[in-house]
Amino acid sequence: MEEQFTGKRVVIKIGTGVLTRGDGAEIHHAMIARLSQAMADLNHAGHEVVMVTSGAVGAGMSTFGLAARPEATDMLQACAAAGQARLMHLYEGHFGNHGLKIAQLLVTHEDLNDETRSANVLATLNAIIPHRQVIPIVNENDSVSVFELKVGDNDTLSSIVARLIKADLLVLLTSVDGLLDADNQLIPEVSDVESVLDLARDEKGALSVGGMGSKLRAVQQAVESGIETVIASGIRPEQLTELVNGEGLCTRFAPQ
Repeated sequence: MEEQFTGKRVVIKIGTGVLTRGDGAEIHHAMIARLSQAMADLNHAGHEVVMVTSGAVGAGMSTFGLAARPEATDMLQACAAAGQARLMHLYEGHFGNHGLKIAQLLVTHEDLNDETRSANVLATLNAIIPHRQVIPIVNENDSVSVFELKVGDNDTLSSIVARLIKADLLVLLTSVDGLLDADNQLIPEVSDVESVLDLARDEKGALSVGGMGSKLRAVQQAVESGIETVIASGIRPEQLTELVNGEGLCTRFAPQ
């Protein structure tokens, strides 16, 4: 008899500021190791983990000897093409240390906005997720699409993925502990996203696309679809299990 799934389906988005160090042109290898360990722990605890990763452009800059994020679209796409391969190689190695494999899905916003193409993305994810030894890793295909490079972000992408697969929880890992109030104090719980939109600050790093405003828009889309959402610091990946269990240092947004 097939074992009944009793864990949570969790989408975890990891921001560029978490995956890089210094001015963002250097991949933070130790952090990727810690993140992989934390997500492996979730997997081994019985949860379904789908990962949405940023960082492709930052990971590919060193390939071309760049110290700062380029402005030209073609060079951004070249960095993304190199960085996607480098990121997946790193994830494959680190997850492999915990007996896990990875499967990469490169998507564009057109893939997710078109009904037929989004159904294909969902079918692929639904085929991967039951294989508990495989972690699906989703990223915007920046090497061919300019939407995310110019105006989009992976906060929005992760919210779309969470809604597509009917996730129980969306976790947005960033470089801050969560949403801060006017006195820079962490807000632990939010029941109405509209009431805190004016608290959005531009927390973006040199290589990031989405700031806190972007995160709150992504949160609003998720909670309106009944998905509990958390904004937390990716600098503390060891608390991922706590976050999934309703604890941890974060801002937690109640589903509507």
